[in-house]
Formats: sequence, C-alpha cells, structure tokens
Amino acid sequence: MILSSSLPGCVVDQVIRRSGHLIIVAHVRRERGRCPDCSAPSSAVHSRYVRHPADLPSFGEAVRLRLMVRRFYCHHPSCRRRTFVESLPRLLPPRARRTGRLARAQAHVGLSLGGEAGARLSGHLAMATSPDTVLRLVHGMTLPPIGPLRAVGIDDWAIRKGQTYGTLLVDLDRRRPIDLLPDRSSTTVAAWLRRHPGIAIITRDRSSEYARAATMGAPAALQVADRWHLLLNLRQAVERWLGRVHGRLRRLPSLAAGEARRPGQRLRAYRRSEAEIAVGLDSRTRRLAAYEDVRRRFQGGETLLAIARHTGLARGTVRKYAQAESFPERAARRPGPSRLDPYLAHLEQRMTEGCENAMELWRELRERGFAGTHRQVHRFVAERRTRPARRTARKWLVRTSPPITDAIPLPSPKQLAWFLTQPVEGRLPHATAAIGRIKQDPEAARFGELVQRFAALVRICCDDDSRPSDPAGELDLWLDAARLSGIPALETFAAGLERDGAAVRAALTTSWSNGQAEGQISRLKMLKRTMYGRAGFPLLRRRVLLTA
Repeated sequence: MILSSSLPGCVVDQVIRRSGHLIIVAHVRRERGRCPDCSAPSSAVHSRYVRHPADLPSFGEAVRLRLMVRRFYCHHPSCRRRTFVESLPRLLPPRARRTGRLARAQAHVGLSLGGEAGARLSGHLAMATSPDTVLRLVHGMTLPPIGPLRAVGIDDWAIRKGQTYGTLLVDLDRRRPIDLLPDRSSTTVAAWLRRHPGIAIITRDRSSEYARAATMGAPAALQVADRWHLLLNLRQAVERWLGRVHGRLRRLPSLAAGEARRPGQRLRAYRRSEAEIAVGLDSRTRRLAAYEDVRRRFQGGETLLAIARHTGLARGTVRKYAQAESFPERAARRPGPSRLDPYLAHLEQRMTEGCENAMELWRELRERGFAGTHRQVHRFVAERRTRPARRTARKWLVRTSPPITDAIPLPSPKQLAWFLTQPVEGRLPHATAAIGRIKQDPEAARFGELVQRFAALVRICCDDDSRPSDPAGELDLWLDAARLSGIPALETFAAGLERDGAAVRAALTTSWSNGQAEGQISRLKMLKRTMYGRAGFPLLRRRVLLTA
C-alpha cells in the first residue's frame, strides 16, 4: 500500500506494476493554484497534462510517477503571466524529470563515488542514470557556508605532482575543510584571508609563500609552524650533510658493541652473478662521470639550476654531487629475509668441517625441510670457498667481485638521518650501533648531539603536561649553539628558524598544529584516486567540501 503522505501534496489513485518497475498514478490534492509571479490564487483551470518523473525505488524496483497536473489562468490585472502550472515544491521542481529526493540521493552517490562509479551503483540500486547526470547533480548542490573563523590550517596539495599545486584550508575548530584554492601563491591565499576577517590563529608548514600570505592577509593573526614539519626540515638538513660527508664516515671502523654478528646472521646480501656485477660496475661508471661533470661545472661558477638544465639531472642529485666531499657511493642495504636464513648456522658448521660441495649441502638441507633450489646454496658456497671447485671453468678462476668480509656496511645518509632524529629510547640496536660508529668523527659527534637535542625539544613540546617551563629560551640556547658549531648545514637550518622565529616559538609554546590539514590532505588524495586523477578542479573542490 502506498500512503498519500509519501507524495507530499498529492493523492495516490492507483499503483501499477510493470516488468521491473512500479507506476504510481496520482493527482494534486489542492483545489487551486498560486501564480509564481504575483502570488495571486486562481481556481480557473486552463488545461491538464501528465508528468512522468522518476522517484526513489520501492521494494528494490524503480518507481515512475504518472502525475496529473493542472494549468490555471491568472486573472490578476497587473500580472503579465496569463497561465501557470500548479507547483509541488516539496516533491518536484519545475520542469524536472526526477523528484527532489531522488536527485539528492543520486547526488550523494556521486559525491561518494564520482560519475562513472556512481552511475554503475545507481543502476544496481534501481535509480539508473548516466555519469554526466550524476556529475551535473553534484555541481548543482549548494556548498556549505564557511561561517565565522577563528583558527585556520593551511597546507598545499598536488593537482599534478611536481607541476601544479593548490591550497587546502581547514577550520581547526570545526575540524573540516572550508575551501580549496587552485594555486599556492601568496597573492591568492592572502586575498582569501582578507575576505574572512577575524582569523586569530593560522597554522602552516615552513613554506615562505604561506608565511608571506598570512602576513599580508591576516597581519594580526598568530602564525604557528607545524612541529612535524620542523622535524622534517631537520631530517632533510641532516640527510644533506650526511650525503656530503658519507664517504669519510664509511672509512670509520665498526664498533664491536651492538654490532657483533650472531651465528647464522647475514651482514650483506648474497653474492650476485657475474652479469649483475658487470651491470653494477657500468652504472657506477656512468654516475662517476656525471659526478665529475657536475663538480667541474660547479667549480666553474655555474648555478645548481643551470647545471640541472644542462645535464638533465634532478636538482637534488646536482646539489648532492656539488656538495659531496668525495664521490657518493651507493650505500649497502641491510639484507632482506631469505629462505636460506634458518639454515645458515648448519651451512657454516658444515663448511667449517671442510664440506664445500654445494649439491651435497643442498641435499642435506632438503632433508631438513629447505624448499629452495640448489642455486641459492651454490651462491652461498661460491663466495666462501677456500679453493675453486674441481669443475670450475678457467675463465671463472679469477674472481671479479670483491672478497666477502664480515664488516658491517654503514647505512645510507637517508637511513642515518632517520636514526639521528628518532627518539633515543625507541632506537633499534643496529641504529644505536650505527650512530655510535659515526660519532667517532668529532664533527659528526657535535652534529649528532645538536640534532638529537633539537628533536627532543620539539617532541617534548608536543605534550602539554611535559612541556618545559621556557621552551622559547631553550630554543634560543640551541640556536646559539648551532650558530657556533662551525657546521654549515646546521648554521643554514638555524638561520631558517630565525627567519620564521615567531611561528617556530608559537609551535613550541602552544598546542596548535597543522595535523588536521595533513589528515584532510590524505582524504583529498583518496578522492583524487577514486576519480583516476581526471576530474577537474571544480568537481574535486565540491567533493572535498560537501563530503566533509
């Protein structure tokens, strides 16, 4: 049974069931209509006709209305309209082919899934429509009002990574995004801030563009630098310095404490084939030639950007080559897991006893449950033989690969930067051992101490209960120590903090952060991926703001 109240302003006359859908026959309940121009009532019927709008599905079947509507005369002498159709604002907009509630349902499906996916789901829900119609309904939805603002978070997002960027603004009090801007220039952001006076707090990353925009658009607002970005900038500075001196640090001896090899533990990957070794040597030759070319150009007075354009290298690679004390070799990675790892102790014991027959050792491992091939055992045995095998070809008697040693390789600059900026109490043993090894260098020891001190200060200020009584004073002491350290990387980092001093001090003394904006950026990326990156900026803006 279909109740009349389910069709506001209408009376249901009949329900007809056809194959796959329902037809609801109804007419308007009112006896007279009201002119939309002059609002004068009229009961003089001009004519009648039937509208066939679609409605929300019922019992899993599509619903189509057969609605009888009337056209009335307007007899008001000052009205230019002669006839008008009775309206049903609660059910059906003028000239619409679907009811308002069906349009809202399809629009919300489009907000969640986009055009193509939304149209496919609507078909399964008995609300069939086209992808273009779904997007048109989304574009027709009213954006939520922004309202008064007190605290705003600003962050950038990639429209096309590495090429075009936009700006996301978040209401920190209501915890929702309030606007998307098509670029991240200080002019655009400052103009938006001027249109919304009353903003007292602005959280942002360390971008100079956003700092300039906040100063121009809301000069009275308190700017707060994000603490996560402070640690990120610190780690980037540490990585750049380590990349410059990594060749010197690799020559430092390994420390026995914390680095002793356990039985069956691998310190490096298994030996590569001769073809793989040759490919690696060719790659090193090309990188060495590029390094020497960059050094020659840089010493000749060319800028880093000009060198990048001439050589085709990334600017980060050019900066690394230009600032390195020696050719930056690729750091050896810690070995990953292998099927052979549980059997290393047995293999080493058997080779100590003098067995160097790889096939015999492989058969022994198979009896112990080893599921790998004999090639893995061959590669393990080949790099530990005390003498060549009987059937070794003459061309392989001279080894082209370096001998296997038990020396633990120094982690890469990126890994060391992570180790130095991590909390001391949460470090793994191998990270502690690596830091102890590089601290044998006096400059690295001073550098590491200052880095850990700043990272600890930022982390302790994240907790209101454990925040020191004078974090700004401790920051000033650290800046003085960094300026006097004699390490260019730290001096440059400290100078950047000084330029952004007010926002950095606010980050250490207040509880505001830009974490909400970072979370909304992650949500924005998810919406972009659901549209395969092909949606335009207006549609993405609506989906971000309307689904918040």
